[in-house]
Amino acid sequence: MFSDQQVLCSVQTKFTCKIAGYPNDTYAIQNDFHRALVNVTIPLPGDDSSQKYDMCNTYSYPAPVNYSDLAASDKDLASKATCKQWVHDKTEFEETFATQHGLLCSDSLKTSHSQMLFYVGVLAGDLGFGMLSDYIGRKKTFAITSVVLVASSVSAAFAPEFYSFLMLEFIVGASIHGLFMVCCVHGLELVGPSKRIWAGIVIHIFFAIGLVYLAGVGYLLRHWKWIQLAVAIPCSFYMLYWWFIPESPRWLISQGRYDEAEEILQRIAKVNKVETSERFVDEKTLDAPEGGQLWHLFTSKVLFFRTMILFFNWIVVSMVYYGVTMHAGKLSDSFFFGFFLMALVEFPAGAATIALLDRWGRQKLQCACMLTAGIACLCTIFPVLFGGDDLMPLTLTLSMIGKFGAAAAFGVIYVFSLELYPTIVRNGGMGASSCVARFGGMAAPYVAQSGQLVGGNFGLALPLVIFGGASVAAGLLALLLPETLERKLPETIEDAKNFGKLEKSPSKLTLGLNASTTSFTSLENFTKL
Repeated sequence: MFSDQQVLCSVQTKFTCKIAGYPNDTYAIQNDFHRALVNVTIPLPGDDSSQKYDMCNTYSYPAPVNYSDLAASDKDLASKATCKQWVHDKTEFEETFATQHGLLCSDSLKTSHSQMLFYVGVLAGDLGFGMLSDYIGRKKTFAITSVVLVASSVSAAFAPEFYSFLMLEFIVGASIHGLFMVCCVHGLELVGPSKRIWAGIVIHIFFAIGLVYLAGVGYLLRHWKWIQLAVAIPCSFYMLYWWFIPESPRWLISQGRYDEAEEILQRIAKVNKVETSERFVDEKTLDAPEGGQLWHLFTSKVLFFRTMILFFNWIVVSMVYYGVTMHAGKLSDSFFFGFFLMALVEFPAGAATIALLDRWGRQKLQCACMLTAGIACLCTIFPVLFGGDDLMPLTLTLSMIGKFGAAAAFGVIYVFSLELYPTIVRNGGMGASSCVARFGGMAAPYVAQSGQLVGGNFGLALPLVIFGGASVAAGLLALLLPETLERKLPETIEDAKNFGKLEKSPSKLTLGLNASTTSFTSLENFTKL
């Protein structure tokens, strides 16, 4: 939700130059005199047909003028000058961070910089808080990230200027993903093996609920500061979890704290009405951990290419998922309506993933999801270039289909990667996948704004063409990966090299309570914020 909240806070509404010396100037035309005044002070646009007037330049006259006596013909005496102040369309947003701080025209890329730095923070949170949770435990890391998140996100609402806002957004990105990662890992370490994959996918549904909440909050509040606070303040309730959520028994076992783990497991058994006189943890029977390093995935040609294909899919899924949402506001007359529709498609996407994952298999479903996203995004070029505003609903519908495919692919690529990486480097592989996905998130705001470099109708379609082309490429490459459904998962590097040649057998993640599997640390630090 915080990643998409960035879109609402930094959106650039329609604007034009403010008329110098006219204190009551507004974006909307007030009367005939105001219209005449605008016509002699604001140039006509270039090739951007979506604007009535130039957004970044104004006419500069050689001497002070009386606007009441100025005739349109006198524009021949004026030269163009870059304006320093603007008036904004307040139909949907009262104020955004971009409009409040003048991040427009030559400074418009600064909004993309802030969104990019947020994802740099996410990457830092992946690495930093992941290691911290392995060192001090899930529960303490959860508490620390909760405090940091609330403090930084509330402070961001009162950032006095751009660079302090950048710094705070970096901290928000690091803390929110650190918190998300710890929650996912903690939850997955508490559920049984048969429910682990389902638990990983169903998280997406709650993410969708957050997006719907964000769309409603944005529609009601309309000011970036209040939207920021409406997202940040509810996070303070996370601090109450300290008194309700136990430490992960798996982490305690990995640290040799067997008695504490046993106590927690006995409490869980009591709540679930499971009676037993035996200990759940017997340190005498625990297996010794088997070593493995991430670089082992690059020791053979087969593993190298499989890993690169997985990484490319992670990058593209992340870029398309976030980028289509960032671009959605330009595809509808109502920004919030378009954003709301993009949030709604999360629900059928999650349901489709759960329903089809064990029917179609990982390989075919990943390819189908990415091709769906890619073809839908590519098809938007036709209504944009060859239609008019009357075909804008079709463009929005195609974008929604693209978002549907990307959202579904997020769940599929997680399971697919989880099962392709061998056990001894599964945690490291998933952590690396999460990290490379952030580069897709960093690229998304720049791709979403790439149309501004071109302008016109093609500029409106350009981001979706880029998203579509990348999605099609990722989907086709996924066909080169071996299917994992109903196959014995690889345990060692040698197993991974030979994977795809093995006989079919029930696929099951055997993550029992032993020392070789209690390092289940970064398994779910993979996806959306």
